[in-house]
Amino acid sequence: MDFQFLGWAVFLGGLSAASLPLGSLLGLVWTPSNRIVGMMTAFGGGALLAALGIELVAPTAMDLVSASTAKAKDEAAHHLVNLLLGAAGGGVVFVVLDEIINSKGGFLRKTSSTIEYFTNRKAARRREILEHLSISELIRHLPLEAVEEMVTRVSERSFEADEIIFQEGDNGDEVFFLETGSITVLRDSQEIALLTSGDVLGEIALVTGAPRTAAAIAAETATAFSLPKRDFDTWRSRYQKFEEAATLLSASRLKELQARDRTNSNTNAWVESVMNSSVETSIVPTKSQLKEVSEEHDGAPLAIWLGIMLDGIPESFVIGSALLVAISTLIAQTGPEAVTLGSVIPYTLIAGLFLANFPEAMSSSIGMKKQGWGSTRILLMWLSLTVMTSIGAGAGFWFGGMLGHGVLVLVEGFAAGAMLTMIAAAMIPEAIHLGGRNSTGLATLVGFLSAVAFKLLE
Repeated sequence: MDFQFLGWAVFLGGLSAASLPLGSLLGLVWTPSNRIVGMMTAFGGGALLAALGIELVAPTAMDLVSASTAKAKDEAAHHLVNLLLGAAGGGVVFVVLDEIINSKGGFLRKTSSTIEYFTNRKAARRREILEHLSISELIRHLPLEAVEEMVTRVSERSFEADEIIFQEGDNGDEVFFLETGSITVLRDSQEIALLTSGDVLGEIALVTGAPRTAAAIAAETATAFSLPKRDFDTWRSRYQKFEEAATLLSASRLKELQARDRTNSNTNAWVESVMNSSVETSIVPTKSQLKEVSEEHDGAPLAIWLGIMLDGIPESFVIGSALLVAISTLIAQTGPEAVTLGSVIPYTLIAGLFLANFPEAMSSSIGMKKQGWGSTRILLMWLSLTVMTSIGAGAGFWFGGMLGHGVLVLVEGFAAGAMLTMIAAAMIPEAIHLGGRNSTGLATLVGFLSAVAFKLLE
């Protein structure tokens, strides 16, 4: 083992990751528009795609094309199969580990996974609301095009124990869908019903407009969804079929409403049809929402650090192994005296990683700052990852020398699969969320071509 070559691997690992603290520093002092962040992320993703294709996949594929003997072709084919199997394994392992880390709060390290978390949380909350509202047969007659408006009109109410919700004789101007707790219904001071989660309070008033025929008092701390009658009156005037359904129910089915079957399978079908017809919009969280979620996940800082490590481990190992292959090839061709650092640097790989790391660190640091992290803490985290990348590149060079070429190709394929999965799962979605489709496409192309252009330096 030539320790000079090992030192080169450590240096190149640090060089490729030097953009991490640089990008982080920029994110701490400057908050660019979402469009700029998206375009920079797409640029980095394109550069990394070029690095993977040219430095990891192309050499193995070209060996098969250029093999001149049957033995050489068999060996090259074996190596290509190793590459493909390694890539598939790397993608699967990355997804599994990424899910584990994200469940502990690691999703906060990336804008794309943070947006996905808040978007999914909104969808889950919408489903909860719809499941409660679907208990009402009247609600299920509301046209689908009005359901989204209805969900936005819902108010979340909370009541303390013994709090009066309404009195007998009050105007029936609101309906309640009980989520948690219980509510006592009284007529002439006598309890006539105890409503619990899933029950509807005041539904008849929506169609009759009559005063409250009973009083309602919270038996314990309770939460409920509330809808005002004026919205239903608006929908009745806007949608003829809804008006007809409301009229029919108010005329002949009030008793059925009060004695409805709470296990009616139609409710589930209605919820599914509404959810399927809705177009989910992405939610870009506010600063306060980010801070709140970060506090909810006690292990978020460690999970974020581990998540970024997960993103960086494959690339750091590949730097060392790629350098080893370059040095071994040059020595075989010209002898050890011709080997210089400039002659063996995998320029496209280093450039691709450097260009991809910069916007990733910048975007993540902006998010961490919004979560309430201190600048020193953020910078130290990225600096530690730079050091770890250097060590990883050295490890890739060291262990690569102990492995046969077939195994080395398998390991490189594993790293390539993990990185490609990360690009597709995180970088490109983030760029589209923030910068839009066209900007993302053009910025990805520019990043790809920029990394390829570094090949001219070889």
